[in-house]
Amino acid sequence: MNTDLDNVAEAWMLSCHEDGECIVKNGEYEGMTLSKVIENYLGTESLGTDCKDFTQIEDFPILIKLIDAADKLSVQVHPDDEYAAANEKDVRGKTEAWYIIDCEKDAELIYGFKDEISKEEFKNSIENNTLLDKVNRVKVKPGDVAFISSGTLHAIGKGILLAEVQQSCNTTYRVYDYNRPGLDGKPRQLHIEKAVDVTNCVPPSKSLEPDGMPVKHDGYTSVLLSECEYFTMSVIDIETLFNDCADEKSFISLIVLDGSGTIKNGDEVYGIKKGDSIFIPAGSGSYYISGKSKILLTQV
Repeated sequence: MNTDLDNVAEAWMLSCHEDGECIVKNGEYEGMTLSKVIENYLGTESLGTDCKDFTQIEDFPILIKLIDAADKLSVQVHPDDEYAAANEKDVRGKTEAWYIIDCEKDAELIYGFKDEISKEEFKNSIENNTLLDKVNRVKVKPGDVAFISSGTLHAIGKGILLAEVQQSCNTTYRVYDYNRPGLDGKPRQLHIEKAVDVTNCVPPSKSLEPDGMPVKHDGYTSVLLSECEYFTMSVIDIETLFNDCADEKSFISLIVLDGSGTIKNGDEVYGIKKGDSIFIPAGSGSYYISGKSKILLTQV
């Protein structure tokens, strides 16, 4: 998939979800959906041994997006695995992490609550329009990382471009939308009862600092951004050359956030540029990226 990062609203960069599948751009499987390639050609073993419990393409574990918020987005929350399996068509919940690529000065997120409150207080604040008095607002800068575990109240503020890595789930409970009308001119639907069920009404437990410190290598610098039971995401700043290995444990997703170069795996060589998304199947072995670029690297 190719995306112009200077003109993005929301792009699903890696997805086998039925609500927005990715299409292969080049190579042997050009024009096919990623899910069809995995189902019919690569097999679920291409996801890796860490995905051994995923026996069908509907179980593809993660979804990666780029979101460019020209205006503040709705306040929302997502269920955990158990609640989603019992109440929604998506069989898993949604834990996610955001990497701030760029933002306006004084841009901010809503990230949990300022103080712990009861579920009854939470529901009342939605109904009497005082929710924004209780939320935790945090200013952001490029390089910040927000880990949004399922049940965490959150919203992206105006003027933020970010990468989102999440469980492959599209279930969202909208809590507050600034009284804006939808396309039909009516206020957009809220999901108050389910939101109250799943929300952890507490301040966030993590800061916006990446999980790891920058590590300098020969030709590139890497930073572990966020690591949890569902995914591991890092950012790689390549000055000249980055080399890595796609072993049998996990596939690798690469999103080119800036710059350009070439990627080589075996006899295959492709040019890459800002906005490209690359899927490397598990067991593909060593690959090399040359040229100056910034890459978001995700695996499960």
